[in-house]
Amino acid sequence: MKILLTNDDGLYSAGLKAAYDALKELGDVFVVAPAMQRSGVGRSLSIMEPIRVSEVSVNGMRVYAVDGTPTDSVIIGMYEIIGDIPDLTVSGINLGENLSTEAATTSGTVCAALEAATHGSKAIAVSLQMPDVSKFELTSRSDFTFASRVLRDIARVVAEKGLPEGTDLLNINVPANPNGKIAVTRLARRMYNVSVERRLDPRGREYYWIHGMEIEDAGNGTDIHALRQGYVSITPLTIDLTARVDFVKIERWFDGIGWEV
Repeated sequence: MKILLTNDDGLYSAGLKAAYDALKELGDVFVVAPAMQRSGVGRSLSIMEPIRVSEVSVNGMRVYAVDGTPTDSVIIGMYEIIGDIPDLTVSGINLGENLSTEAATTSGTVCAALEAATHGSKAIAVSLQMPDVSKFELTSRSDFTFASRVLRDIARVVAEKGLPEGTDLLNINVPANPNGKIAVTRLARRMYNVSVERRLDPRGREYYWIHGMEIEDAGNGTDIHALRQGYVSITPLTIDLTARVDFVKIERWFDGIGWEV
């Protein structure tokens, strides 16, 4: 089995090494990851600049370091490094949880898996809750032991059975204090109460920080609620964002609109 492994935290992330160790017995693992931290870039693609790739050895792994985004890494991994669509693509283990509809569209981790799914690879995004560690402190003191077990076991099931019908990828979030059980969940609507902080630089010019406080909980059945209760949250996602609505009703909504051409 050919496995493509990527992330959005960069090639030196302890989570990338933990994922590699969890997957290496399941098949041939090709590690193709951004050369540096690229969190929050969503599914952005480098189409206006060249992308450079370097082959390096990091933490006992052979890594293809991509001077680009997680999505760039997936495409280069598939069409240049492997030369084929991998049987499985894993994105992570991310430093910090990726929950709600916000993460599904902004997280480099989740969107790398979305990109892989678009090309026909079975895909998993996996993230570890880190309430006491900053997302941007790429530190080895974080414990990935349980998250690695979760990834290994779920990856083995996906490799053997494939993905459930109607599912293009799985978004997995591992709690910091697990109860040892899983919950199949839906995306919560929001994860953050967003705010903007205005500051002044030493020369008196304005600049801004966008940040937000995590919400404490969401409704039963959501990924946020499950993680807060200690469950491993498994959210089945699809790349088709089309609203499941009655199209005829939508057409009636716009009755009277038309253009002569």
